[in-house]
Amino acid sequence: MSPLAEQNRKGALVATIGNTEVRAHGSCLLWRSGMAVDADGAPEAYHPESRRGLDALANAGAPGHWWGIACDPSGVPFIQDAGDPAPGFYVSTTALVDPRFPIHSCRRYVDASTVPYIVLPRGMPGGARLGDLAVVMNLETGAVCGAIYADIGPRGKLGEGSMALARAQGIDPDPRTGGCRTGLLTALFPASGTRRPQAPAVINERALELAAQHGLQDLRHFA
Repeated sequence: MSPLAEQNRKGALVATIGNTEVRAHGSCLLWRSGMAVDADGAPEAYHPESRRGLDALANAGAPGHWWGIACDPSGVPFIQDAGDPAPGFYVSTTALVDPRFPIHSCRRYVDASTVPYIVLPRGMPGGARLGDLAVVMNLETGAVCGAIYADIGPRGKLGEGSMALARAQGIDPDPRTGGCRTGLLTALFPASGTRRPQAPAVINERALELAAQHGLQDLRHFA
């Protein structure tokens, strides 16, 4: 394949985030990465006793500076009670929310254990907005599924997704020990979402439709 043909296949370079190149294919963005597993939004993500949560409590912040836990106006974390999905656990948050529910409700946030979502760094180029849809492929197995952009991560880091996304890709979904170093290809469709959470079945159906519309039925062609 000639250098020009190779460039056209991969798309124009938009940015390099960490060691990951983000390329444009028409209006969508593509990148190849591994995956760190995110538990945010899951009812059992974090517990006052760190070992009891799906993930280490340090990954949600610290007293006075919680970024992954819902807090009252004084900065005190909400703890789920008997009427919540996981009594005794903190209420874990995501950047994408359903505003119909109050900040102390687990239903306000996107559940990492059931919804396939991706995490993008703050300042992600290309016009990405919370709620946008994506397709993720495991290049080793060919597993493909839709995902939603539901949480914001630190600058300079690309390659993080929910427990449900890892499970759909055949990857260990444990936030503490799971994930993979490489082998995933993601296609993101900027301005494709509603800026609201969506059901997993809707995410998958709509994301695969977008992939077909953009000629991305087989992402391996762009790896």
